[in-house]
Amino acid sequence: MTEKSDKHGARLDDQLEHETEGLVRGGHPTHAEEFKEPEPVSTDAGRDPTAGTTARQEGTPPGMTPDDVEDRAEFARMIAGVGYPASGREIADHAAGQGAPDGAVAALRDLPDRQYENLADVTRELGIGQENRRF
Repeated sequence: MTEKSDKHGARLDDQLEHETEGLVRGGHPTHAEEFKEPEPVSTDAGRDPTAGTTARQEGTPPGMTPDDVEDRAEFARMIAGVGYPASGREIADHAAGQGAPDGAVAALRDLPDRQYENLADVTRELGIGQENRRF
């Protein structure tokens, strides 16, 4: 006997092996009737899911690129805990105290002198893409 799992027991392992034998040997589903075959998703036609060439990937909100999402997340980590409303200088000082990179702190120090209400307000001023509202 080859490797058997302790999870199911020998009898169930043999049954599972028998049920999947055709799939393993043939490399494709083994349904006799074509209507039992799973249908491909229409949006997958002609698209390579491993290619990262699309501007908008799954999980990226409309109006943003994957880079925008990453940049917004980085700034969110850097300025987490700042008390809003806050000026650009207060946000930059907080980020510097959190150990943010010098380039990010400099970008925050260059923000126009006004009160910022939240992270979205800050990232909008920094030129990071914003999510389009769907409603």
